[in-house]
Amino acid sequence: MTDYRAPIDDMRFALREIAGLEELSRLEGFAEADPQLIDQVLEEAARLAGEVIAPLNHPGDRIGAVFENGVVRTPEGFKEAYHTYVNAGWNTLPFDPDYGGQGLPWVVAGAVQEMWNGANMAFALCPLLNQGAVELLSAHGSAAQKDTYLPKMISGAWTGTMNLTEPQAGSDVGAVKTRAIPNGDHYLIQGQKIYITYGEHDFTDNIAHMVLARTPGAPEGTRGISLFLVPKYMVNADGSPGPKNDLRCVSIEHKLGIHASPTCVMAYGDSGGAIGYLVGEENQGMRQMFTMMNNARLAVGIQGVGIAERAYQQARAFAFDRVQSRDLADHAGTPVAIIKHPDVRRMLLTMKALTEAARGLTYHTLAGLDRANAVTDERSRQQQMIDVVELLTPVVKGWSTDIGVEVASLGVQIHGGMGFVEETGAAQHYRDARIAPIYEGTNGIQALDLVNRKVVRHRGFPARSFSASVRKEVETLAKLPGDRFTGLRRELTAGAEALDRATDWLCDVWAGNPRLAAAGATPYLRLLGTLGGGWVLARQAVAAARQLEAANGHAVYLDGKIKTARFYADNILPQASAAAAAATRGAETTLDLDDAQF
Repeated sequence: MTDYRAPIDDMRFALREIAGLEELSRLEGFAEADPQLIDQVLEEAARLAGEVIAPLNHPGDRIGAVFENGVVRTPEGFKEAYHTYVNAGWNTLPFDPDYGGQGLPWVVAGAVQEMWNGANMAFALCPLLNQGAVELLSAHGSAAQKDTYLPKMISGAWTGTMNLTEPQAGSDVGAVKTRAIPNGDHYLIQGQKIYITYGEHDFTDNIAHMVLARTPGAPEGTRGISLFLVPKYMVNADGSPGPKNDLRCVSIEHKLGIHASPTCVMAYGDSGGAIGYLVGEENQGMRQMFTMMNNARLAVGIQGVGIAERAYQQARAFAFDRVQSRDLADHAGTPVAIIKHPDVRRMLLTMKALTEAARGLTYHTLAGLDRANAVTDERSRQQQMIDVVELLTPVVKGWSTDIGVEVASLGVQIHGGMGFVEETGAAQHYRDARIAPIYEGTNGIQALDLVNRKVVRHRGFPARSFSASVRKEVETLAKLPGDRFTGLRRELTAGAEALDRATDWLCDVWAGNPRLAAAGATPYLRLLGTLGGGWVLARQAVAAARQLEAANGHAVYLDGKIKTARFYADNILPQASAAAAAATRGAETTLDLDDAQF
């Protein structure tokens, strides 16, 4: 397996030109996010990712997490790597300084998290779930709960989990049956949860489980779900772990990928009830859990970027090393590295362009979250949340994870037969990537959420605002000298028009026939993601062109940014108009087939 090297140059470029890091550092609370300081943060994170975490990826995949006698052991080296990660303070980056966090922007934390995922996705899943649990508790926990748990969870001394799914309740969370019986100042939790990432492990001496359950007499469906903090060990008055709570790991799953990440079946209350503490109010559990889920959806989008980058690096190295067949332009020549063959170049450049587009769109969304958190004007905050964060969160989760799978698949293809065997490691990236479109809400659910809650509910205004931003960038491109960006301008304009048409259609159709609108939801998400990717690459191309004109920066890298954007315009961006057609014209035929005809 090829070594992983964090793409610091591209991360830095996206942070500055797409996220607007310099402007962010001037907002209240982000003074520490000075671009020069962040460069140092990226370099140190890259060193840990490349030298400590990445070497464990392939061995961890082969060995996997082990479950014996109720105990989960992670592969050799994982526990030590986690302690190195925690002791260096990496778990604390975006969190509240009052509880031990560093208060850095989420977009900086996201860039660093991309490194952990690119290095070792199975390892990175533990901090990912803990991060969401911290956000949940920060937003909805009591003062006592925050004081007891947040310092430990923010430091990484303890970790947190998300407990939603049950055997009969997957995407239909309203079918949850786990019970919570009032018992003095706490509740007794009884039930079973499945697919609990790092529900049991050997990294830390305590785990704070965030568990959805029903209290007696609660309404049916999601309206009757409450949220509980259920610690693995009770907490003593001095903050140390005390007696074991009534919960256990029953088993761990045998999965297609992320073998080193223990995916647990958890049992609560075998001996009368696990002690749990209500977070917030009864019957408000889904609203509170969405705080964690939205955080996790953005983090899973980052996973898509990270695994795509890792697969691209491996395929690129192979393409330069593997010698096979002559160059088509040199019939009498000797065999050449496969990077010389046009179709390999097409695949490799597709991997590069999609990965950089997903990175840019993800960083743009995280920076929108930072701006929303920093501004004091409520109207401005709401506008940033609706037009950027809410609109693009399902796109970041859905489109970026689909890209992770597509790019990893192309990586296998570039390897040829060697990609289909485990020796090279290309197959692991494909296997690991495949979970990301499924968990934290399948990508079909993301598409439905995008159409219903983010577009139709706001009468299409956020999507039209986005298309207006695309058109503004087209105007900027038109002011640059030469004709290099003619294709990019043409396809961005066509994509913006396609987005407006599809948005109008969805808004018109939803009220009278929501099933018909829902049938076009996934192509619509793909349309918005594909257009958004072209938009961020266009912004990067503009910045690169200006820096080249000013002789400011690495000329080869900047020229590559422009060429990558042009390739995306010619080869990928036309798919936006096709997705609009599928979202509208294709919806009716999606529903036309009778059940018996499948």
